[in-house]
Amino acid sequence: MTVLIYNSLTREKEEFVPQSPGKVKMYVCGPTVYDYIHIGNARPVIFFDTVRRYLEHRGYDVNYVMNFTDVDDKLIRKAEQTGQTVPEVAETFIAAFNEDIEALGVRKATSNPRVTEHIAEIIGFIAALVDKGAAYESEGDVYFRTSSFEEYGKLSHQNLEELQMGIRIEIGERKENAQDFVLWKGAKPGEINWDSPWGAGRPGWHIECSAMAREYLGDTLDIHGGGADLQFPHHECEVAQSESCTGQPLANYWMHNGYIHIDNKKMSKSLGNGVTVRVLLERAKPQAIRYFMLATHYRSPLNFNESTMEQAQSSVERISNCEANLEHRLAALPSIGQPEQPTELAAEVLKRLEGIEAGFHSKMSDDFNTPDAITAVFELVNEANQYLQQEVAEAVVLEALLAMLRRFDEVLGLLPQKQAEHGLLDEEVDLLIAERNTARQEKNWARADEIRDLLAGQGIVLEDTPQGIRWRRK
Repeated sequence: MTVLIYNSLTREKEEFVPQSPGKVKMYVCGPTVYDYIHIGNARPVIFFDTVRRYLEHRGYDVNYVMNFTDVDDKLIRKAEQTGQTVPEVAETFIAAFNEDIEALGVRKATSNPRVTEHIAEIIGFIAALVDKGAAYESEGDVYFRTSSFEEYGKLSHQNLEELQMGIRIEIGERKENAQDFVLWKGAKPGEINWDSPWGAGRPGWHIECSAMAREYLGDTLDIHGGGADLQFPHHECEVAQSESCTGQPLANYWMHNGYIHIDNKKMSKSLGNGVTVRVLLERAKPQAIRYFMLATHYRSPLNFNESTMEQAQSSVERISNCEANLEHRLAALPSIGQPEQPTELAAEVLKRLEGIEAGFHSKMSDDFNTPDAITAVFELVNEANQYLQQEVAEAVVLEALLAMLRRFDEVLGLLPQKQAEHGLLDEEVDLLIAERNTARQEKNWARADEIRDLLAGQGIVLEDTPQGIRWRRK
């Protein structure tokens, strides 16, 4: 089944054809590590994790690179405020970022390059642009000469006059043109800096990703991703400087996720309405946060409020309960007496499962349509719940239902981790329940109650079923 991607560059869906068969080179702009990530930062992290998961599910070998910007005006200000060095600030918030994304079920990137570890590559990249006449030095700063790149504006689909209004770099007398952007910033007194052919200083924002993407993935990426807010100026400037340097397309497919609003208002520091992932994890399951992010198409705006999170919580609980019920019913099946061939009912269910799985892949292959893929998950859940009502169940059906649910989850990541948040493993829960059953048989009520309270304190709910006691996590 062909994978289609909406390419921000062409504004069309295109068949995904990587440069090397079976291999994908994917670069996603990572965080500036001066603070805890908020839910706006989390959206691309979760979405592009899902893209990577699906491509791997389809058999691709994905080389996934997400950078850390660990030197920047924001880090310098944070260091001044806290009395730390810039590297100390970066280390603190890189560790926090890794903790937060691990909690969200995001798989670690193949590489997480840091700006400060690639200063030599960045300087070499800038020097090449200067040699080509695409950049110039001015009083210790180095600027990219936008007039040297005729296609400047092709990614954001703006002309140079429109672009001037949105450029984040200050306009000064040292620049030839207002649209020119900084590649190397001359050092200010007391700031962190590195030596360069143009004097002490540090990289500009845009050049970082161009240099690191080339270092890890070569001249042309298969996929370059990030939030819609990066399309201009960051990605536009990346295109200009990279393609001026290499003469090759920077990326064959550009993907941008939409904005997040808070209660229908733009999330901003001035409004004070930002929500950090760390705070949200205190009141919501990580799988619910993933569900919230994936239940809306990635290119559409996403509105956060308490109601949407409650709905997400309820939805992931329904999915995890389905998994638990299937596991429990399968474990309770007698070891003998299963039919050698599926019964007529079983064959009908298995046939419907084929259609559900085909539907899941049809939606994920169409520009990673996660909302409709989630609909396929609930079609599977409904099928499972109906089958679980049967008085006699067949292992072949239960195993097929459970395996498909887990295949879907390999892509979406909506089922809870197998290790409890407070440390109890599944195997430990099973042993405690067995011990509690023995204590009840021996009428050791004190021990039985003690185990019940222990499990309850760990968020374990016990339920009586016709097949015996089953448990689930809250």
